[in-house]
Amino acid sequence: MTSAGSPALPAVERTDRLRPSDVRDVLALARTAGDADGSDPLSEPVLLHIGRDGGSPAVHLMLRDPDGALVGYAHVDLADEVEGPWAELLVHPLRRRRGLGRQLVTAAMAAAARTDATGRLRVWAHGDHPAAGALALDLGFERARVLLQMRRSLLAPLPEPRLSGDVSLRAFRSGADDAAWLEVNARAFATHPEQGRWTVDDLRVRMAEPWFDPAGFLLAVDGSTGRLLGFHWTKVHHDQGEPIGEVYVLGVDPDAHGLGLGTALTIAGLRHLHGRGIGQAMLYVDESNAAAVALYTRLGFARWAVDVNYRRG
Repeated sequence: MTSAGSPALPAVERTDRLRPSDVRDVLALARTAGDADGSDPLSEPVLLHIGRDGGSPAVHLMLRDPDGALVGYAHVDLADEVEGPWAELLVHPLRRRRGLGRQLVTAAMAAAARTDATGRLRVWAHGDHPAAGALALDLGFERARVLLQMRRSLLAPLPEPRLSGDVSLRAFRSGADDAAWLEVNARAFATHPEQGRWTVDDLRVRMAEPWFDPAGFLLAVDGSTGRLLGFHWTKVHHDQGEPIGEVYVLGVDPDAHGLGLGTALTIAGLRHLHGRGIGQAMLYVDESNAAAVALYTRLGFARWAVDVNYRRG
């Protein structure tokens, strides 16, 4: 029952597989919300999952108006047995403050509880909106992780990368470098909750994307042994007006720390993007990673936006 004058909330549609029409609706809703908020409401892993309708097990939750228009969506990923389920959600900008966000989070909690007996759930809030924080607190979540988006103009001067000893840079070779890259990526991000667990399938899904360019996937190798020491994988976004480059993944093997490879690889990747005519670069970094934040700040990056991960259980 609803109070007088309060519209009834729509029923939550739950499915393990989106129809092509659902995919179109979700992507359209994401564009609308992103344009209104100034930040993308869904992360790359969710968009890859939606676009391919497969991969890790997930639940899709949808809210529709009586006329069938999609006004709310939540993606609940159930694959991570270590950290537990995680979710992202969005509500149409004109339908907010009506209880739809709470309804989606509550449904996501129920979906997560079906596979995780402890009731754990992590929810990403892109843009760090006060309303999201208030809802999370009210539902028993705590602020657990902060992801910074930083940006830098590529029109400002960039020095030459300085490589020590017999270290050289070359482009990634699809098929030949896959295994070595995955090994170094796992070592470089051993404590990272997502990046360090990438599999060959995670790598190949991204290499199949239209934006993938091996020339912008730079590897630092030991000239005497050929061993991979570090990498800077760049990406170019063409869906945000003017193209913008990204420091997509930057990592250094722990055994190669102290050689200045983090700085050299960052500069080399930025110079590559500048050479493609890109005028601005972005990156994501955990706020708690003080060393990385300091490196990027020294190289001219500044804080642009914030994403927050809320945890329950």
